[in-house]
Amino acid sequence: MAPAPPVVLVHGMASSFDLNWRRTGLADLLADAGREVLAVDLLGHGSAPAPHDPAAYADLTARVVDVLPSDEPVDAVGFSLGARVLLEAARDAPRRFGRLVLAGIGDSVLAPEDREPLARALEAGDAGAPGVLGLFVRLAEGSGTDPLALAALLRRPTPPLTAGDLGGIAGPVLLVLGERDHAWPADALLAALPDARLRALERVDHFATPTDFGFLDATLDFLDAAI
Repeated sequence: MAPAPPVVLVHGMASSFDLNWRRTGLADLLADAGREVLAVDLLGHGSAPAPHDPAAYADLTARVVDVLPSDEPVDAVGFSLGARVLLEAARDAPRRFGRLVLAGIGDSVLAPEDREPLARALEAGDAGAPGVLGLFVRLAEGSGTDPLALAALLRRPTPPLTAGDLGGIAGPVLLVLGERDHAWPADALLAALPDARLRALERVDHFATPTDFGFLDATLDFLDAAI
């Protein structure tokens, strides 16, 4: 039997590999299952550089591509921003990926998005901003992530993803989305991916997804299905 492929883990915005995957237990669960875990800290996060120039973030996939082996495809798990980055990476190089678990994203990744209000809230340190804006500001404060770097990332020059972009991602994809997530629903995204299924998490919001047992169980079961 061939060994299971490595798994690359890509965190969400204002987080890091350690916060999203080590502290939630997923990295250790995968290692206990015999998987090699490939850690990524996206630009502006964790141990990565944190430039304040939006142009520096034009290719967020570079940090992912840098850890990929050249001779075999990998499985991958991404949350929120990390899931979006994995979609971009798999769009550009589909043969480098096997199974993908994409959590905390929905149809909004296929639509134009005004990220300027969040960028301004981060710059101002406005933890009292309404709704999701204030939650992200508080998350950045709690994680020690540079808010000016996050504002620059939000202003990165990148075209939106389209349904046509995703048609070449032939590997199996599991979308995991809380029913209370601001990214809900995921009907158009599900339809755009050739081989995808949705695991909906009842009564789970965006920020609770990485620690939810339903997410962890669904991820492990989906990745193990190919072994």
